Amino acid sequence: MSDPVFEITKAAAFDAAHRLPAGGPAGSPYTRLHGHSFRVEATVRGTAQPPVGWVADLGALDSALREIAAGLDHSLLNDLPGLESPTLETLCVYFAGRLRERFPGLSRIVVSRPSIGESCALGVG
Repeated sequence: MSDPVFEITKAAAFDAAHRLPAGGPAGSPYTRLHGHSFRVEATVRGTAQPPVGWVADLGALDSALREIAAGLDHSLLNDLPGLESPTLETLCVYFAGRLRERFPGLSRIVVSRPSIGESCALGVG
């Protein structure tokens, strides 16, 4: 029998403003400046590793995720390199790019706007 595979997940939140660049649907309200409360979840997948017996250090994942989210908190996302068109999809890629090296088992990023029931998931791998 092979070793069991686990998934561990941590979440963080941030509030930020954004607008989608011109060129989207005509008359779209998304091109106007507006803000959201965002939630991001990062999942690491793998087998339990000795000597502790965990997939990854949840505290380290929590710290890394919160640090990235804090860098976005109360900002205009469009002003940040890589987020010129700050869609949920782009935010997923942004978080994955900053977590992947430190957490090689990173398998999923979910960015959501809970107050309006929207989310996007990125499978990393």
